[in-house]
Amino acid sequence: MTKLTQENFTLIDLTADPFRLFETWFQEAQKTEPNDPNAMVLTTATPDGYPSSRVILLKGVDHCGFVFYTNLESRKGKELSQNPHVALLFYWKSLRRQIRIEGDISPVSTEEADAYFASRSRLSRLGAIASDQSRPLADRAIFEERLRSVEQRYPSDSIPRPENWSGYRVCPVRFEFWQERPYRLHDRAVWHKNDSTPDSLRHDTLHESWHVTRLYP
Repeated sequence: MTKLTQENFTLIDLTADPFRLFETWFQEAQKTEPNDPNAMVLTTATPDGYPSSRVILLKGVDHCGFVFYTNLESRKGKELSQNPHVALLFYWKSLRRQIRIEGDISPVSTEEADAYFASRSRLSRLGAIASDQSRPLADRAIFEERLRSVEQRYPSDSIPRPENWSGYRVCPVRFEFWQERPYRLHDRAVWHKNDSTPDSLRHDTLHESWHVTRLYP
């Protein structure tokens, strides 16, 4: 029988701050992932509980949360306006690592949204104005004609951010870090915010405002 001990691999550090551990893993993914290491799955839900998931891009992270931008009138924008609870999923195949995050959203400031919108390419900014994101499109030519019209309306690089385009910050209440191991004997650890920690976890490691425990694979 194969002998597997802690000496065979490095375990997830339960003393780490979850944001800093995320940053460490994210920096490693930026070196190894061939495309979009900042890609993440965002899961929203309708008020009656129907979930929907899509891949979007992380555009900022700090100890206040994880930032992304969208059309506020898209499907996810409408669901977020009705239900602020979301989940994020990062999976980096090159590292065989996964991070699950659950939390609540809040809008970014006008200044943040303006600054990020201005940093986008010209065509991306024009597309944000021309697109009725998530709504039915009878013919692709209609969208392309709208895009040409917007280009003519804004011939210079001064393109205002549409009122229906902004960003959200996900403030986590739960992190789960997962590292693949041989024979499906994976390493998993979860961080819960203190005020949302189940009683069954309260005896585990306490790290400032987080309760931490390792999970069975």
